[in-house]
Amino acid sequence: MRVLVVDDERGLVRALQRGLTAEGFAVDVAYDGEHGLELATDRDYDAIVLDIMLPRRHGYDVVRELRARDVWTPVLLLSAKDGEHDVADGLDVGADDYLTKPFSFVVLVARIRALLRRPVAERPAVLRVGDLELDPATRSLTLGGAPVALTVRELALLEYLMRHADRVVGKVELRDHVWDAPGEDLNVVEVYVGYLRRKLGRDAVLTVRGAGYRMAG
Repeated sequence: MRVLVVDDERGLVRALQRGLTAEGFAVDVAYDGEHGLELATDRDYDAIVLDIMLPRRHGYDVVRELRARDVWTPVLLLSAKDGEHDVADGLDVGADDYLTKPFSFVVLVARIRALLRRPVAERPAVLRVGDLELDPATRSLTLGGAPVALTVRELALLEYLMRHADRVVGKVELRDHVWDAPGEDLNVVEVYVGYLRRKLGRDAVLTVRGAGYRMAG
């Protein structure tokens, strides 16, 4: 799942990027509101972590502009202010959640995963496709009730495929949402699909010639 982090505290951003990557997210970053708005409108993200007090463009303005452009990506606002009016203002402009600095990284990850479970599209807490059952929050995966061990990147790829099990997912889309570098060679997708098949069975992930992959279910 690809997340955009927008904050002008560079040390915090680097720490969040490392931590979220270790949790299996692909992470893009911006250090001001204008750049954050450009990325959020030009690219497809699964969630946005957005500071309020930003150079060049205020966080509230970024959210307002995104919603005005019909960009409905879930937004988690970060702020050093914890007044009830600040929370209300953030939610009123179209944000989905609000977290006060300083915050626990564990809580941040839990909040992001909670946003991923909400509609627009159905996002259940535990993903089930056929005999596979994946709990992204605990990174626990079972196949027919038996636990299966996957790497962080394998889990991220499987999670994306399971969240979109109702359709064929192209290689470019998988690369852009699962890997940190959108310019990564597309062959990496084939390699990791191969890893999943070895651990889950050859027919767990089906190839749709010329289109991409879909989960067997």
